[in-house]
Amino acid sequence: MNKKTKQKIAFTVFRILSLIVVGILFWILGFIIYRGIGVISWKFLTTAPTDGMTGGGIFPAIVGTLCLVAGSIVLAFPIGVMSGIYINEYAGNGWLVKFIRIMTNNLGSIPSVVFGLFGMSLFVNTFKFGDSIIAGSFTLGLLILPLIIRTTEEALKAIPDSYRTGSYALGATKLQTIIRVTLPMAFPNIVTGLILSIGRVSGETAPILFTVAAYFLPKLPHSIFDQVMALPYHLYVIATGGTDIEATRPIAYGTALVLILIVLLMNISANVLRRYFGKKVKTH
Repeated sequence: MNKKTKQKIAFTVFRILSLIVVGILFWILGFIIYRGIGVISWKFLTTAPTDGMTGGGIFPAIVGTLCLVAGSIVLAFPIGVMSGIYINEYAGNGWLVKFIRIMTNNLGSIPSVVFGLFGMSLFVNTFKFGDSIIAGSFTLGLLILPLIIRTTEEALKAIPDSYRTGSYALGATKLQTIIRVTLPMAFPNIVTGLILSIGRVSGETAPILFTVAAYFLPKLPHSIFDQVMALPYHLYVIATGGTDIEATRPIAYGTALVLILIVLLMNISANVLRRYFGKKVKTH
């Protein structure tokens, strides 16, 4: 068997595996859409649950999920980006950087339930935030922080050193070079970390279970110290421990579909932002 034949066989295997993965994805999405589309209505999206969550809608859970996503991103994204800048641009290649990378990788592999227990101990009990949006946002922010740090570091590594050298040759300082040259060029790839973070935060149940999520709270929050309902936990509750599981099963599929659509819309928005900054970098 010659090299060309082996290459064709390898590419064929890769195509088949890719099609299998895409097929599984569409099968899952099709299943959720088929079971949940009949529940979706304006009333379902804009009203609170009623009758032991067997009726009404999921509006408080939608608002709670959006609050937690926004809060965690606002807290984690600036810290993660600045940490990635420090590791790549300032820290060098000594033992400290290696230790930070190892700890960051380890932090990223810790199960989310551990973050939930830690958030409950630190933010809920020690800081006296109670079960609240701010406690949940801090916990989720810690959960996605390693991902943002690593994405930022890799995005900055991809920028050729010639750009930095050219900036220094023109008299720019290191900070000016980072702000005006390397960071704008790396930002489209940094947004990739933002996209992945949004997807992960939106679907996490364990961290919010211990820090913010309410079983049944048919009202909107008034401050960051309020408890909220959230789509992932609401889905878990009505699918496994509701008052009437058979009656709430269609609502569970509808909730899952809404959660998927919210993540999809957030990802599309982040991709639009990424393309905007990518075009801006190219024009400069």
